[in-house]
Amino acid sequence: MAISRPVALYPTYPELKDFQARCYPEISDFLDSGESWWHVHWRWGQEFLLYTGRNKSEHTYTRFRNETERFLLWIFLFKEKPMEQLRKSDILDYADFCWQPPVSWICFANREKFLYINGCHTQNPEWAPFKLKVPKNVESNRTPDKKKYKPSQETLAATFTGIIAFYKYLMNEEYLYGNPAQIAKGDCRHFIKDAQVKEVRRLTESQWQYVVDVTHELAEEDHIFERSLFVICALKTLFLRISELSERPNWSPEMRHFWQDSDGNWWLKIYGKGRKLRDITVPNSFIPFLKRYRAFRGLSPLPGPGESYPIVEKIRGQGGMRSRQLTRIVQEVFDKAYERMRDEKGEDNARKLKEASSHWLRHTGASMEIERGRALKDLSEDLGHASMATTDTVYVHTENRLRAESGKNRKVN
Repeated sequence: MAISRPVALYPTYPELKDFQARCYPEISDFLDSGESWWHVHWRWGQEFLLYTGRNKSEHTYTRFRNETERFLLWIFLFKEKPMEQLRKSDILDYADFCWQPPVSWICFANREKFLYINGCHTQNPEWAPFKLKVPKNVESNRTPDKKKYKPSQETLAATFTGIIAFYKYLMNEEYLYGNPAQIAKGDCRHFIKDAQVKEVRRLTESQWQYVVDVTHELAEEDHIFERSLFVICALKTLFLRISELSERPNWSPEMRHFWQDSDGNWWLKIYGKGRKLRDITVPNSFIPFLKRYRAFRGLSPLPGPGESYPIVEKIRGQGGMRSRQLTRIVQEVFDKAYERMRDEKGEDNARKLKEASSHWLRHTGASMEIERGRALKDLSEDLGHASMATTDTVYVHTENRLRAESGKNRKVN
């Protein structure tokens, strides 16, 4: 009973906590149109997502919401049998579905699932469960072919992670008594055993220098770009995720989180992934940027222990910036640096700046630290990695660069 357009099943975490069916009439109509167990499965999904939203990060909630929603829609509209009847072969069928979903289930950008119209949350017609990521270097007037959608290995792994977690929750609540997704993962034909050289997405030293120089010039011409200079340098030098510098419902990065120990060392307290606090070493080279930014805001040169000012304040209104605003700041700088480097050094040298995202700054800083010989254990703690094995991927990338360099001079004859 497949239909051409899927229906978004779950709103954001704050809205789901206070969910009222009358405010989401299309969800109610959709569930009423199916089997009685559709309502039961929707409630299972609601319970699982409320648990996730309460105990995990906002990013994890969003990721699990998307996976739970897709899985339930497939069960309702394609498989047409409840979860207690699904076996390993059914989960492998779902993996095939995710590998090549219907084109009507694919969109080109992250869209809000619901639009608030006349007191009700209405389905956004531009939303779809799968997203075909359009590379930045594709011409804006070209429409990508949805039939060419293929999930990456990371996306496929995230799909299994999401539904395995959903099953585990239902088993713990004694709604179900098996986890076929856990068994099926090892037999999924779309997974590739990968021994390739992994590329850490980072800027070269030359590209990073262009980013810094362009931002410096912007700040000298217009003081509003002092904020951009601080953000760019903090993300790279302190290895921050964009979320760790942003205002979140359960954490506000404040100036008092910069602190100095009895030996005169500066640290920054960060609330990171997994709801973990960590302290990052703040190098001496960063202090002038901190002082410069604070001077722009009319603050004393260095933070004090009682300062509740946001680290990056909103352009308008009170409080700190959210991740989307910070991302726009970084992207604006990348775009300008790309144009400058393209004009001066050519497209080949500047190309990565066009592809880069804010997270590349974290990778760039970490890679440069490895290259200057910093201990892997110390870097791992600053990055907030749960395991040194994760940091080791950066080290392996550095080793591969040396390997590539040593292999360049091989002769054909």
